Formats: sequence, structure tokens, C-alpha cells
Amino acid sequence: MNPLPKTSPSPCPSCTQTMTRLELPQRNYRTLALDLCFPCHGIWFDPFESEQLTPGAVIELFKLIHAHREDSRRQHPATLHCPRCNDRLIAGLDVVRSGRFNYHRCLQNHGRFTTFAQFMIEKGFVRQLVPAEIKALAAQIGTVHCSGCGAPVDIRRQDACSHCSSPITILDPEAVEKALADYENKEFVRTQRNPEALADALMAIERQRRPRNAPESGMLTADLFMSGVGVVLDLLP
Repeated sequence: MNPLPKTSPSPCPSCTQTMTRLELPQRNYRTLALDLCFPCHGIWFDPFESEQLTPGAVIELFKLIHAHREDSRRQHPATLHCPRCNDRLIAGLDVVRSGRFNYHRCLQNHGRFTTFAQFMIEKGFVRQLVPAEIKALAAQIGTVHCSGCGAPVDIRRQDACSHCSSPITILDPEAVEKALADYENKEFVRTQRNPEALADALMAIERQRRPRNAPESGMLTADLFMSGVGVVLDLLP
């Protein structure tokens, strides 16, 4: 089933209040509209929207989440509903380099609901605590709010949320610094890319690859992959 077009901000899958619409740059030089619920610390992504965010959009979204870090947070109910079809959302789990992150997805392929913290795990800003760190933290704090659903977690007895199974995570300054530097570098490369320069480089390599006795013609027939190998090799030290 194809996702429905967005016309206005969606109701939050958790609290049903109207979410805040945010326009962000997309990888294909267009924009996409995300819906955020700050009281529930959640983001609604239509299919593949999270993957389509530009590095600059990820940085902008991280800064916005940081600006709302002091907002009080509602605990999510046991059942969440899709803002597009109202079907029950199903819990999902995925793995990236920074650890596991969870979400709730629509079986009708309308999208998924992700908390701010889980989004930051997905994008590499957050790391999961090892048992020794949880033990040291438990001696001083005892209970923390789950990064997945907002429920209280007694880390003196649990190393994950009993409601949604989210692991204990922390916004690590070193991880944030590394992630921001990576996204800023990717955004610089993306915005500085010159389509005409790429075409000129590919065609120059293609002309070199053409046999010397090949007849001249107005247009070249290019092997973009093999020519691209030449472009990449020129960039290597």
C-alpha cells in the first residue's frame, strides 16, 4: 500500500494531539515534512524519510531536540496508533553501529514513530551503557526515564526497560562530537559538489579509455561505473 500524501500535521500516535510540522532538506535537493510531538518526545517518519534526511537536516534536527531537552515528557501508552490509518503500531527493532534502536511501525506501510532518543541512537549521537557504567550510575541515581517510551526504569535491578525493552543509553559528549563532525563534513561535501565538474571528469576519463583509432562522434557512450572508478582513484592519496 502506498503512503498517503501529507496535507496537514498529523496527530501524535501517543497522545493524539496535533504534532508540529517541520520542513527539512532532503537528499534529492527537495524538502520533506516531519511531524514532531515535543511533549511525547516523538517523531513521525513516513516510509524512508529518516534515510532521506541530508546530513545538514540531521544536525538541524539534533539542535532542535537539544533546544527542547528540558521539556517535560509524557509516558507513552501501551498501545500507539498510526496517525494515517489509526491501526495499531507494531514494535520494531533495528541495529546500527551505535547500538540497538526501537520504534513503532504501521503494518500498512504508512511510516513509523520514533522517540528523540531512539532517533539519536540511529544517527550515532548516543551510546549504550555497559554493565559497569550502569552499576556505577545506579549507586547514585537509581531510576531513569526510558529513552524509548518514557517509563521509569530502576537501573539497580534492570539493564533495559521492562515495557519496551529499550537499553539504557546516554548522550555521550564524545559520541556527539564525533557524529556532528561526520555530519558536518558530509554536508560540506554534499553542498560543494559540482555536477558539471563531475560530468567533465567522467568524460575526460572516458575519452582516455576510448581506442585511439575510434571514430570521433558528437556524443560518447560512457561506462559510468568504470569511469567513476577513475574519478575515485584520483581522489585517493
